[in-house]
Amino acid sequence: MKGLFLVEPVVALYAFSSFLIYPLVQQYVYRRLWQQVTNTTYPISDNTSRCAANSSSNYSSYHEEVQRQASIFFLYTDLFSTIPSLVVTLLLVAYSDKGGRKITIIMPLIGTLIYTSAFLTVSFFELNIYLLIGSSILTSLFGGLGTFLGGCFAYIADLCEDGREKTLRMAGLDMMIGLLSGVASISTGYFLRAAGFNWPFLTSALCQCLILIYAIFILEETVKKVPTNAIILDGSPQRSALKQMIHRVYQMFAGASRKYTTVLILLMLIFTSFSFAYVGGITLITLYELNEPLCWTEILIGYGSALSTTVFLVSFVGVSAFTYCGVPQLVIVLMGILSVVSGMVLLAFAKTTLLMFIVRVPMLLSIMPFPVLRSMMSKIISKSEQGALFACLSFLESLNNNVSSAVFSSVYAATVAWYPGFIFLLSAGLCVIPLFLLGVVGLIGVDVAEEAKRAEPDVSGEEDSFEDQNDTSPLSRAT
Repeated sequence: MKGLFLVEPVVALYAFSSFLIYPLVQQYVYRRLWQQVTNTTYPISDNTSRCAANSSSNYSSYHEEVQRQASIFFLYTDLFSTIPSLVVTLLLVAYSDKGGRKITIIMPLIGTLIYTSAFLTVSFFELNIYLLIGSSILTSLFGGLGTFLGGCFAYIADLCEDGREKTLRMAGLDMMIGLLSGVASISTGYFLRAAGFNWPFLTSALCQCLILIYAIFILEETVKKVPTNAIILDGSPQRSALKQMIHRVYQMFAGASRKYTTVLILLMLIFTSFSFAYVGGITLITLYELNEPLCWTEILIGYGSALSTTVFLVSFVGVSAFTYCGVPQLVIVLMGILSVVSGMVLLAFAKTTLLMFIVRVPMLLSIMPFPVLRSMMSKIISKSEQGALFACLSFLESLNNNVSSAVFSSVYAATVAWYPGFIFLLSAGLCVIPLFLLGVVGLIGVDVAEEAKRAEPDVSGEEDSFEDQNDTSPLSRAT
């Protein structure tokens, strides 16, 4: 049976299965830690807030202690899984130039299935929750979210030749994440209240099994694989792939003018600094909602997560509309960053349920910078260097996801007693860095883009001849 060149179903089902349990992970750890600290059952209420009926000083001190231990728990989880995830991401994305893009998609899916199965096992048998840290380390050996998204975006880059088509299709992947994760988040609270933690974890695991079947047997490969005997004669396939990636990264920066290289580096710095600030603030919203004075129930957390994921859909519509109207891409990135700044500042002062829902509105355009920056970097890179670019971006994305979560968790643990909203002000403040870098690109980016466009045929020609001499053609038709 002939396969399909459609990676969107993989991303969609992955988003659904992940966000079906993502709001539950922090809640599950929070409830287990509550039982350990207080030796009582976690209070469950049908009210919009559990704090109203429990306003004693002991109750407040319990909340602070549980918040502190929960943030430290996630800090350890992120720290111990960071290095393995980064190394595997680098090797997998590099090897995908020879072994194909599917390996960067399938391996993280296997890791996610292991992670979900670990939560199901610990929840069902009520095992020690610190076993989940070990499962996170094991999962990181299969890559992480950065590996998965890097493989998917590289897959799209292999198929798309037109720059506008590439921008819209990459934005479409983000929209898929938003749509399906929103549906999952809405159902999470009701699912938890009706069936507990075990059934959502089991449902997510079954969905991930379906994704694996599609990715392995239906999804078509976009990269022509190197013959197995050639890999064996070459020695270690991972080492040769890593050498190949290092060579292409070197060509990206050394094979162009200084201004061209400067713009590429600035775009990467904008991508990483903005991702660090955004991801760090977003990851702790659920923990913040569980704390006083909000004390949200699982139903409200599900609605809040669903509303947050609508930013993917609105951001896709925004990218499509602004691109169609000819709005400069730097302006689109600027609007996205300002959207995050305004939302995080309001979030830091939100103390009521109504305000917590309202603060999501200013952040509806916050995802726009990611697909636009990927597309900008992809367009100024020659066709034969796409693999090196997305290997770098995958590495940086994995580094950001883990380090930012660890940093913000440690800051939250230190500040939750006197001001829980400080982390959101920190997130907004860190957005000054990408805003400054964006201004620098705005001063020099137009001329350099034209220069890179004129220089691209020569660079790609040199790379093509290099590939022919070495009998490799992993990305000769990328973009």
